[in-house]
Amino acid sequence: MHRLSLRLRLMLGFLLLTLICWGAASLGSWWQTRHNINQLFDTQQMLFAKRLATMNPEQLSREPVTLPKTKKLLKRHRGEQEDDALAFAVFTREGHMVLNDGDNGKDFLFSYRRAGFTDGKLKDDDDLWRMVWLPTPDKKYVVVVGQEWEYREDMTRDIVQTNLIPWLIALPIMLLLLLWLVSHELAPLKRIVRQLHNRAPEDGSPLVENRVPNEVKPLLTELNALFLRVSEMLLRERRFTSDAAHELRSPLAALKVQAEVAQLAHDDEVARSHALKNLDIGIDRAARLVDQLLTLSRLDSEEDLATEKVDLRQLLQQTVIDHYAQAQAAGTEIVLEAEDKPVIREGNALLLSLMVRNLLENALRYGQPGGKVRLRLTEDELAVLDNGPGVSEEALQRLGQRFYRPPGQEKSGSGLGLSIVSRIARLHGMQMQCGNLNGGGFAVRLRT
Repeated sequence: MHRLSLRLRLMLGFLLLTLICWGAASLGSWWQTRHNINQLFDTQQMLFAKRLATMNPEQLSREPVTLPKTKKLLKRHRGEQEDDALAFAVFTREGHMVLNDGDNGKDFLFSYRRAGFTDGKLKDDDDLWRMVWLPTPDKKYVVVVGQEWEYREDMTRDIVQTNLIPWLIALPIMLLLLLWLVSHELAPLKRIVRQLHNRAPEDGSPLVENRVPNEVKPLLTELNALFLRVSEMLLRERRFTSDAAHELRSPLAALKVQAEVAQLAHDDEVARSHALKNLDIGIDRAARLVDQLLTLSRLDSEEDLATEKVDLRQLLQQTVIDHYAQAQAAGTEIVLEAEDKPVIREGNALLLSLMVRNLLENALRYGQPGGKVRLRLTEDELAVLDNGPGVSEEALQRLGQRFYRPPGQEKSGSGLGLSIVSRIARLHGMQMQCGNLNGGGFAVRLRT
C-alpha cells in the first residue's frame, strides 16, 4: 500500500470509506425504515380492528358473510392496491367465521389465544402474517386483522432502495471529481519535483511555487533553508580549498628549497645549519597557516555556540601571563588596563581566548621593539593598542579581509589573524574597528 502513489492511495481510501459509510447508512436506514413501517401498519391494523369491533353483533349471522372482491366492486379507478396489504375476518368465540373481506380474510385460521398481535399463517399457505386479535365489547365475537410480513419487508426494501440507489449511481461521478480534485491539488508538488529533478547540485536558489497547500509550505520553507545552508557550505569548502591551495604553495615551495639547500651543503656545516634553521621556521609558519585556515573554516560554519559566562578580565590576565615570555624577548611591556570588578560576558571561552591571543600576538609582532602594548577593558569595549607605525588609510579600509596584508610588511604572516578576530567578534555580538592612534600607534577595538 505504501508503494502506491499518494493520489491512488487517496482514491482507494475514499472508495473504501465511501463503501463502508454507504453500507452502514444502508443498514441504519433499513432498520429505521422497517421500525417506522411496522409501527405505522401496527397502528393501522389496530384502528381497523377497533372499528370492526364496534359493529352491531345483531347484524352478524351464523353463516359466514363474504364481502365482494375489490376488483368486482370497482372495475376502474381502483388506484394502486396490494391484495396482501390488509385482510380481516370476524369469528365467534367458538371459531366460526361470520364475516371476511372476500380476499385473503376468508383463509384466516382461528387461533385466538389472547388479544393483541401475533404471527400466523393462512390456510394452505406458508407465508407469515402479522395479525391482531381483538374481541368485541360483548365478548361474543373476535375480530382479526392481518397483513403479510413479506409486504412490509418489500415496502421497507423499496423505500431504502429509493433513498440509496441515487447515491450509489452518483458514486462514480464523485470518484471522477475526486480524481480531478486530487490531481489538481497535487499539481504544485509535481512542479516542485520537476524543479528538484532539473536542479544543479550547487544551486542554492529557493524553490518557487505560488500555489502550495498550507500543509506543504513549512516543508518548502525548510527545503529552501536547507538549500541555502548547503550552498553556503559548498561555498565555504571551495573557498577554503582555494585559499589553502593558494597560501600553502609559497611556504611549501620555500620548504622544498631549504631542504634542497641542506642536501647540497655536504661539508658546509654553516650552510646546512642555516638551511635547517630556515626549514624549521618555514615548518612553523606552514603549521600556523594551516591552523589558522582550519580555525577560520570552523568559524565560518559555526552557528550555535556552546556559551557560558566568561570573565573577560580574568581571560585577559591569563593571556598576558601566557605571552609574558614572548614580550620580554621582544623588549615589549604589556599593560592591562581594567577595573577591579569582573566583566562578565556570555560567550565561548575558547573562541574569546583565541580572539584576544591573536590581537595580542599581532601587537607584539608589529609594534616597535622596546615599546608598550596596552590591553584596555571596559563594560562596552575591549581594545588592544600598540606603538607600531600604523597603516595607511587605504590599507585601513581592507583590514580584516582574508589574506590581506598591508604593503611593506617585514614580519611573516598569513593575513588571517584579523579575519579570525572579526569573525569571532561577530559571533559574540561585537564589531571590530581598526584605526591609527594620534601620536603614533595602532588600535583594534571590539565594541558591543
